[in-house]
Amino acid sequence: MIQRTWFKALTLALYALVFVSLGVYLHRTFGPAPAGGPPRPAGGSQPLAESGTDEAAFIRVAEQATPAVVNISTVSTKRRGPSPLMKHFANDPRFRDFFGRFFEGAPDRRPQTSLGTGVIIDKAGHILTNNHVIENADEITVKLASKQEFKAKVVGADARTDVAVLQVLGAGDLPALPLGDSDRLRVGQWALAIGNPFGLDHSLAVGVISATGRSEIGITALENYIQTDASINPGNSGGPLLNIQGEVIGINTAIVATGQGIGFAIPINLARKVAHDLIARGRVARGWLGVTFQKASPELARSLGLQGEAGLVIGQVMPKSPAEAAGLKSGDVLLRFNGQPVTDLQRLQGLLGDLEVGREVEIAFRRGQETRTVKVTVGEMPAG
Repeated sequence: MIQRTWFKALTLALYALVFVSLGVYLHRTFGPAPAGGPPRPAGGSQPLAESGTDEAAFIRVAEQATPAVVNISTVSTKRRGPSPLMKHFANDPRFRDFFGRFFEGAPDRRPQTSLGTGVIIDKAGHILTNNHVIENADEITVKLASKQEFKAKVVGADARTDVAVLQVLGAGDLPALPLGDSDRLRVGQWALAIGNPFGLDHSLAVGVISATGRSEIGITALENYIQTDASINPGNSGGPLLNIQGEVIGINTAIVATGQGIGFAIPINLARKVAHDLIARGRVARGWLGVTFQKASPELARSLGLQGEAGLVIGQVMPKSPAEAAGLKSGDVLLRFNGQPVTDLQRLQGLLGDLEVGREVEIAFRRGQETRTVKVTVGEMPAG
């Protein structure tokens, strides 16, 4: 009898423990939030307050940056070519004499319009954009986020980097965006693009830095691009690529038309240097070493004993050049420039383009079986 009573009591205690545990679990999962803050959702995911941090940052960047991003519209005139019929009879003087009277005085040029984006970089109203946005433009109009419109003039343009600088006329004090440091970018960082894709004013796109130092793409003569998957479309050209702090880290310039999520931006350190030169002297002072190169192919690398190292082989050292002053010779293999690996000529040109003329940099090179380093003072590329 005592055994039966003890067994019933133990069974009831176990049932009670199960129901109490179930009640505590349900209360913690579905019950009201404690006074100390919101509950953590089941499954170990981040709290709502933390998961909303990036969203709040995107909103803040959009609100702060949008006033300094402008819509650029241009008008240019293009010569109207003769029709196929006129071309066919162009050499017949009787045809020209007869029909020339009907076309006499008719305009031989027609207007062309285009749209792009730009970013105001100082209180003086200077605007960074792409050269291809304003190339051959006869008239340039910029529209602010406030819908105000102003005429702009070209301060200078550089086709080799696809950078141009405009200045707004008669606008007074304008909002400007701070410029970041593109040398500090890391793959995976947030990247935000603001522009006017297909004429849709001040659209925001969010992505990440996909890669840096992209070259041999075939867009410009000097290439050292930031790659991003932030959506860049026609009309975004010349607009800013921003970091999560709202600093300009690049100028959006091109996309891969046959792919998705592959866009390219000019690093802001390069664009800033080009803009500084254009504003100060109306032209770009380019870095120069005074050597010619050939890429070290695997076969050539083996013959030079590079053991798989990549680099550029110096073909010729020009007299009275920075390279000659530093002691570089034909046959030396350039391995690193200013701490960066040198894998192709365009990469080196991009690295040179980022530097001020007169700056001293370190070069690592291979001569025979020995790796050496020297200091080189960057010169200015001679005109022509």
